[in-house]
Amino acid sequence: MLNDDFTPMDFVVDVLISIFHKNPVEATRLMLLVHTTGRAAVGVYTYDIASTKINEVHTRARAEGYPLKCIMKRV
Repeated sequence: MLNDDFTPMDFVVDVLISIFHKNPVEATRLMLLVHTTGRAAVGVYTYDIASTKINEVHTRARAEGYPLKCIMKRV
């Protein structure tokens, strides 16, 4: 997940909880890591699952008017 200057922190936490199934404490920790370092790994998934989750994040963010972006890297 990549940081931007427009997506609200509470929206990012909600995405981490609902799409990546993080508990509220972990979601908040990851959101702060994204905010302070510019990016954070939010999970390790197979290609198909990662791609689906990225599409879910982008679709939800765009529907709300936010530029939140996720990328995947091969591990």
